[in-house]
Amino acid sequence: MEAGGLPLELWRMILAYLPLPDLGRCSLVCRAWRELILSLDRTRWRQLYLGCAECRHPNWPNQPDVEPESWREAFKQHYLASKTWTKNAAILETSVCFSLFRRRRTRRTLSVGPGHEFHSLGSALAMSSLFDRILLFPGLHEEQGEIILKVPVEIVGHGKLGEVALLASIDQQCSTTRLCNLVFMPAWFSPFMFKTTSGHVQFDNCNFENGHIQVHGPGTCQVKFCSFKNTHVFLHNVPLCVLENCEFVGSENNSVTVEGHPSSENNWAYTHLLGLIRSSPGVLPTEDSDSLMSLDLESRDQAWSPRTCGIVIEGSQSPTSLATGSPTAGSQEAEVGSNGERVARTPDSSDGGLSPSGEDEDEDQLTYRLSYQVQGPRPVLGGSFLGPPLPGASIQLPSCLVLNSLQQELQKDREAMALASSVQGCLIRKCLFRDGKGGVFVCSYGRAKMEGNIFRNLTYAVRCIHNSKIIMLRNHIHHCRASGIFLRLEGGGLIAGNNICHNAEAGVDIRKKSNPLILCNQIHHGLRSGIVVLGNGKGIIRNNQIFSNKEAGIYILYHGNPVVSRNHIFKGHAAGIAVNENGRGLITENVIRENQWGGVDIRRGGVPILRSNLICFGYSDGVVVGDEGKGLLEGNTIYANKGCGVWMMASSLPHVTSNHVSYNGLYGVAVFSQKDGSGELPGGHGGQENFSEDGDAILWETELEKDDDPLRRPITVALVESNSADHNGASGLYIQSSEALHIVNNVIHANRVRGITVAQSSQLTRVANNSISCNRQSGVKIEAQCKVELRGNGIYDNRGHGIITKGDSTVMENDIIGNRGSGLQLLPMSDTKVIKNRIHSFRASSIAVQGHAKALVQDNTIFQGRTNKTIFQQSSNNQECIIQNNRFLVFKKSDTWRLTNPPARPHLENSLRGPSAAHGGQKVTAMATRITAHVEGGYHSKRSIFCTIL
Repeated sequence: MEAGGLPLELWRMILAYLPLPDLGRCSLVCRAWRELILSLDRTRWRQLYLGCAECRHPNWPNQPDVEPESWREAFKQHYLASKTWTKNAAILETSVCFSLFRRRRTRRTLSVGPGHEFHSLGSALAMSSLFDRILLFPGLHEEQGEIILKVPVEIVGHGKLGEVALLASIDQQCSTTRLCNLVFMPAWFSPFMFKTTSGHVQFDNCNFENGHIQVHGPGTCQVKFCSFKNTHVFLHNVPLCVLENCEFVGSENNSVTVEGHPSSENNWAYTHLLGLIRSSPGVLPTEDSDSLMSLDLESRDQAWSPRTCGIVIEGSQSPTSLATGSPTAGSQEAEVGSNGERVARTPDSSDGGLSPSGEDEDEDQLTYRLSYQVQGPRPVLGGSFLGPPLPGASIQLPSCLVLNSLQQELQKDREAMALASSVQGCLIRKCLFRDGKGGVFVCSYGRAKMEGNIFRNLTYAVRCIHNSKIIMLRNHIHHCRASGIFLRLEGGGLIAGNNICHNAEAGVDIRKKSNPLILCNQIHHGLRSGIVVLGNGKGIIRNNQIFSNKEAGIYILYHGNPVVSRNHIFKGHAAGIAVNENGRGLITENVIRENQWGGVDIRRGGVPILRSNLICFGYSDGVVVGDEGKGLLEGNTIYANKGCGVWMMASSLPHVTSNHVSYNGLYGVAVFSQKDGSGELPGGHGGQENFSEDGDAILWETELEKDDDPLRRPITVALVESNSADHNGASGLYIQSSEALHIVNNVIHANRVRGITVAQSSQLTRVANNSISCNRQSGVKIEAQCKVELRGNGIYDNRGHGIITKGDSTVMENDIIGNRGSGLQLLPMSDTKVIKNRIHSFRASSIAVQGHAKALVQDNTIFQGRTNKTIFQQSSNNQECIIQNNRFLVFKKSDTWRLTNPPARPHLENSLRGPSAAHGGQKVTAMATRITAHVEGGYHSKRSIFCTIL
């Protein structure tokens, strides 16, 4: 640094005494001097800013204790904004004399007050010329008649804010005006403090109390650092208005109303306002600053690997040993049957798993262990969900389920980026709305953009109705006495990057054909639901964090039909997503975890499409399909929930296909019909919720659209198809139903009780083409008086019997191979047709008929599994068992057995998929029903963790 080589600190001390014009001149000397002037940001520039009577703290009113990034930049922006009102290009171009007048700085200052040039504002205005400055000195200035502004003037209060009060009703009829440092109150004859219909008005550092401000298009306004107490700002057809750094307190109605489509006729100030907005720093995200809570979803290593697909059975020249311990229950000395066959006694009728220890085998006895592989689980989302959940461990999410930042989402979605960047109608930025009834009301094709505002302790924050559009970016909306954001009657727009919490009703309420884009918000700790969509409401709900709400994270009803994708919905006190009362929706690629009730709850005519979601770690069931629920459940991973993976009522008609249901505490898939007449509703799920403005939710039924979605094919029989149910705490599939059910093409593997349990089935349950393997007890158990058809299944390597039945069943064309109990055990009072099966038991009889079971055993191929064991066991006096045309194969060392015609079952790759196409009607009910479930195996209590239908 030159000029005598003074140290930098001394130069800064000297320059700190310079006024603003001299600082500007110094910054033009050279680059070194410019850098020196810029280095005074925290000293001289801060002092200049705070010393200006027209300036409040740049982060007032939301963060007055937070330093701005640059005091100089804040001062510059305020200075430029304060001069906008003088940039009246139309007047300057039409008046050469006025242009010369401006350059000669002959603008007058008129003083108003006791002892000054004018005693009232009206008298000063009568003598004012273009762009004169009227200075009001401290005191109360009351005007008895309406003031009409016919020439552009600037009206400024002298002294500190609050020392100059103006009681007046001002009607602006000129092109521009500015009012600064004043306290406005309405005159006794009119509630309107200020109104304009065509000009531009600028308010800086003013207070408004108990009145109204009205701006009609093509008029514009710019309001900065103003406070509104019980004051209503009404903007009608405005092309552009800016409200920035303002405070709205104690409104008895709406604080700001934006009505009507922005006027296509723009006044002179429109271009200048637009340039000012684009040049000032906004609140659009720069990078990953969106997360309120980071999810602990890290990677973990798992040594567990599934069995491979493909089923092959062939003989061996020599006995093969077991990979795991061999069962012993019921093994006895061999004896010779009356027909000369080798006969062995089998285990009793219990289907429990056989103990791997305590083996008591004869070393000379040959065991024919047939070599094969079983169909293992079919994961949907990858290997992270194949192993058992480990305490304290986290999960690696696939890329399709990881939340993006708001900036990433806007870069991917051009439409959303265009919305976020657009400015039309009213811009409300960095304002505080508190302690009143309403915040912002946008109606009748109005347009409003809200950035970086705080809405708190209001009845509602924002309402958007009648084809209006709102853009909400990074606002904080909390502690509202009703919904935070409310859209109806085809309202729409973009709601992105907001923090919406602790509201008494829904965080976002969408109804009556409204269709917003809800993106990257945090919606949490609401006293009701996070988002409610009803009454034909739509919307795209994407990439949000919705958590810790007392009711459903997302609640869809009354023909609401949103697209819900890539959200994280977690730690709710009720269901993650609830769909009922004919609600619909496409729900895809969400992470729904750790919710107290079902991850997804469908009932009362709900017909959603639930696809490719991760539903995990819930404290109840993964998916609940209650009374009259429908819909498509496809490609979901339902993992490690404490209740059932999928819980369905028999009267519901869902299509459950291609899901991976694993490591849940109870059943993988459970179907129940038992009802408890208790009408009690547990708290927290909106039993008395008011979804209508008039308090009557039934009114929505008169406006419901017809369901013509081609993706929702009506079905008349519940269908469980092509799923993988493995490692669940009870049976993979449990049926206690009075309705027909189809179970087709599933892989049911390694569950802790049975593969399939049919406890009640008064109508036919069809079990076809499934792979049922490695379950801890029987592959399939059918209780008394159940009607079941098993066809084309592969039942392999279960630790109990392959099939055990007490009911009325047809077992046809199945492969029942390698089970440690009997391949097929028919208990007394059963009535079973066993036709064209291939049956082999590793340790017991291939078929065991207990007591006086009624059976037709015909055209089967039955293999001997062990020397000195009988192939077929039955009571000698049973006349009800008919055995004909069966092929019994006793193993010899020279034999080789293969399943070739047909190939080993099930034939999953060749199976036909799809629900039946019959049409079934739906009826909305309001009955409160409690479902109870008897849980087998002693793992749980007699009631399911969550079986309450609202």
